[in-house]
Amino acid sequence: MHVLLVEDEPAIADTLVYALKTECFDVHHALTGQAALDAFAAKSFDFAILDIGLPDMTGLEVCKKLRESSSVPVLFLTARDGEVDRILGLELGGDDYVTKPFSPREIVARIRAILRRSQNGSTSPAPAAPAKPELPAGPLHHDAHAMRIHCHGTELDLTAHEYKLLLVFLKNPRRVLSRDQLLDHAWADPGAVTDRTIDAHIKSIRAKLRAVKAGAEDFIQTRRGLGYLFVP
Repeated sequence: MHVLLVEDEPAIADTLVYALKTECFDVHHALTGQAALDAFAAKSFDFAILDIGLPDMTGLEVCKKLRESSSVPVLFLTARDGEVDRILGLELGGDDYVTKPFSPREIVARIRAILRRSQNGSTSPAPAAPAKPELPAGPLHHDAHAMRIHCHGTELDLTAHEYKLLLVFLKNPRRVLSRDQLLDHAWADPGAVTDRTIDAHIKSIRAKLRAVKAGAEDFIQTRRGLGYLFVP
């Protein structure tokens, strides 16, 4: 596995490079966002670790540029724990978010969990017969073969985790689902993420629904102290 690490703090970078190489990852370390983009243009990578605070541009900007041509899994690192940063990172296509300080072993575990989820979601068994539509025509429609969800006829630009999470809601209409239930259904390794990850993904999904049609974000309702409810 070829990993692109973008981190401008030498102490953190050296620790991560050592931990990743110990786990048999091939690591390319870049100090700046531009150096990372140049490396990505010259070589194929299986995973990217992006620090949010870089000297020339933010890790969010690097991710946005990567997403123009690649779906490589991305893990963000940051010294801040702001909700806005987390949501924006997920909206831009990030797969997970870790706040400093952190354990190098945690980073390795999260990378392996993300790669497992990506591999699990990349293939699906061929149906024995033409599949019937999973959902009737309506405001939201799921195309199981293309693994796409449409809102009022417009395809939603969802990350893999947003797609899985929204699909759980579509299959359980008018049922209150706790965060733990959503983690169990939408994540291959629920222990690798936190409850706040669910909240951030749902905010991102709501924003994308609202961008298609005002009010569509209300399909997913919050039940304080209980979880979330999907009302089609």
